[in-house]
Amino acid sequence: MSLLEVRDLSKRFGGLTAVSRFDLTVEAGEIVGLIGPNGAGKTTVFNVISGFYPPTRGAISFKGDSLLGLRPHAICRRGLARTFQIVQPFAGLSALENVMVGAFNRVGEVAAARRHAGEILDLVGLGHRRDAAARSLTLADRKRLEMARGLATSPELLLLDEVMAGLNPVEVDEIIGLIQEIHARGVSLLVIEHVMQAIMALSHRLIVLHHGEKIGEGPPAEVARDRRVIEAYLGEGA
Repeated sequence: MSLLEVRDLSKRFGGLTAVSRFDLTVEAGEIVGLIGPNGAGKTTVFNVISGFYPPTRGAISFKGDSLLGLRPHAICRRGLARTFQIVQPFAGLSALENVMVGAFNRVGEVAAARRHAGEILDLVGLGHRRDAAARSLTLADRKRLEMARGLATSPELLLLDEVMAGLNPVEVDEIIGLIQEIHARGVSLLVIEHVMQAIMALSHRLIVLHHGEKIGEGPPAEVARDRRVIEAYLGEGA
């Protein structure tokens, strides 16, 4: 049984089909990359899996149980968390308080939530900024804070949506190391990313979306040689 299984997933917005007949699996212990050109439907897939959009058709199961009809908070409580492409922390709260919001998914006591949030901030490299207002953080630190909020919910599967976008090469390398550390702690990952050297280095398997349809799947080196994938990124005749 796969940790996450998505079958025959479609999502339409009026006359626009954003995702069409899409299949995906994530096994426990995997890092799966979801790639494709801008507008391919990647974030829509995340939004449907995590309960923000209802699917037009298809089935989604996590640990063998259907997620259809569940609200995002209920899906998160089952052990599936996600980050957002555009980070939106609670700007007036401290980094610690932001992560405590996630921690309350699992614990009810303020002291326990504060302790858990502090541990997560140390993990992502923000322990020294725990009392800083979120609005004062750099983009790289806000990306780390976004990951920390997801991790504070104690997920078995974490969906990462372009957590390296806008970062410089040094910051990208640091996030790659952080993702590897998170994976080593037993969290499976489904990752959307446009930074190709990062997604190639991290992923056990890549899935490629184009115009809402899967056009490739397999080990990174194999996918990188796929003619349809090359044409999707570089244009026909590439």
